[in-house]
Amino acid sequence: MSNDLIAKAAIDRRLAEIVTPVIEDLGFELVRIRLMSGKQATLQIMADKPDGGIEVDDCAEISNAVSATLDVEDPILDAYTLEVSSPGIDRPLTRLKDFAMFEGYEAKLETSELIDGRRRFKGELAGVEDDEVLVNILQDGETVTIGLKFDWLSDAKLVLTEDLIKEMLRQRKAAGALNEDQFDEIVTEDGSAEEKE
Repeated sequence: MSNDLIAKAAIDRRLAEIVTPVIEDLGFELVRIRLMSGKQATLQIMADKPDGGIEVDDCAEISNAVSATLDVEDPILDAYTLEVSSPGIDRPLTRLKDFAMFEGYEAKLETSELIDGRRRFKGELAGVEDDEVLVNILQDGETVTIGLKFDWLSDAKLVLTEDLIKEMLRQRKAAGALNEDQFDEIVTEDGSAEEKE
């Protein structure tokens, strides 16, 4: 069975079938979908623009369209809350193209089976080759590049680093979505604040 990081459980895959066309018709992409059970079920949908930079208004538009479709299809028996969000900076990597797009950035990956005696890998993404995700990891004090088949992955996400934050801010600025006046300083991972240039 091939692994699907976008929708893991059977119900998630069924929901993905229903909502994917709706999201794509609006010009967005489904990054991840999860039906979380709790006192009240929550359907979490993570979406993005093909080139990144989804906004709050976009999430509202997706939410309205998905709600209308799910009301008709009614695949969830109980009452539920719908949450539509952007992937965030330390985003999950759910599609092969995500690994290519974020080449050069640090990521944490988990595999469903043991690979060389381990399930967890952390390193710099080194692109994609056929159906393999390439990662530069530290092994015995040396950096080696390993290939993990996409189907082996059970979880993958970017690690929040200063480089990643800077790149995301640059992208948002380029898309005209960021007003620099809103930021007087950026707090870095070690808690120190640096004045913006």
